[in-house]
Amino acid sequence: MKITGVHTYIVGNAWKNWVFTRVETDAGIHGIGECTLNGFARTVEAAVHELKGFVLGRDPFDVENHTLRLFREVYSDGGQIQGAALAGIEFACWDIMGKALGQPVYRLLGGRCHSRLRAYANGWYRGPRTPESFAEKAREVVARGYTALKFDPFGAAWRVTDRSDFALAIAIIAAVREAVGPEVDILIEGHNRFSVHSALQFAEAMAPYQPTWFEAPVPPQRISQMVEVARRSPVPVACGEDYYCAQQFAELLAHDAVHIIQLEPQYLGLTAAKQVCGMVNASNGVTAPHSAQGPLCSLVCAHLNMATPNFFIHEIFDDFNADWSQHILTNPVRVQDGHIELAEGIVGWGADLNYDELARHPYNPNNYLPLFRPGWERREPVEAQ
Repeated sequence: MKITGVHTYIVGNAWKNWVFTRVETDAGIHGIGECTLNGFARTVEAAVHELKGFVLGRDPFDVENHTLRLFREVYSDGGQIQGAALAGIEFACWDIMGKALGQPVYRLLGGRCHSRLRAYANGWYRGPRTPESFAEKAREVVARGYTALKFDPFGAAWRVTDRSDFALAIAIIAAVREAVGPEVDILIEGHNRFSVHSALQFAEAMAPYQPTWFEAPVPPQRISQMVEVARRSPVPVACGEDYYCAQQFAELLAHDAVHIIQLEPQYLGLTAAKQVCGMVNASNGVTAPHSAQGPLCSLVCAHLNMATPNFFIHEIFDDFNADWSQHILTNPVRVQDGHIELAEGIVGWGADLNYDELARHPYNPNNYLPLFRPGWERREPVEAQ
């Protein structure tokens, strides 16, 4: 079997343009992938077409070699852009393999380790940045069966905050904890916002409300700073979604300070993502992959998580996107009682793209998430803010 073509599709989701791929073969089997990257939809699309020459005419089963060639042969570090383009092609190859063998991808990754996957809700808190709004929406999430939910209470904060904004963020955390009760996990999203000192001040102040983790409290580039926060914070630190190669995870794990690793398969490709999961397992850590892209990324993460013995919890945006987004895939991820299940009888990802629906939602340059602008929590197009 040989790869004969690579196609791309951009879908204009209001808070982040989604980018999908379709890889064709001479056997008549195609596979689908995703390569969404906030703010870089057309850039990643161009990267896919610049890199596809490294896989055309080659066997889609050779994913290890494709991952190596798509990263090494260019001899440039394209970061998340290169990683996303690589993943968009490589994801589709895994789908092709599953279809050709009549197996779900999770079986190709090692088989089922879990009967179902516990999920946490994200993207649920659109609305005013007030304790009352967050509390009301948190109760709605728990009423839907979720036993864990994540949120960023920090507004447009960057590095430091004034006293009133600090107090508001802690008040929001307190309100959510009171709304959901002691049994529900609350996960605090930091979005790489703070200096080391600010992050530690927040960690101390939120600790009485028993968050399960404090995610990405400082920017990811200086691993030493993330390690310092993790060692001194009374709340466990989670991070990893920004890294795009296994070596970055190796450096982070070598410090033995962060044990909740949020790898992003869409910047690594599934081949490297599986290797990183093994590295985390050898470090006695757990994985909670970043799954805040489009609906196919969520499905890919579900397959990876199903085959990962040290999987912790699965991130879900799908239930809180626009209604039409549920029609992008023919068989999207579905959450029942706060959990995801993958059927035995599926092949590949178990879904295809709905090409008619893709065409109904064109690219919009204003579709990105402006995390450092007031009101970003509403997840509206930038032009509407």
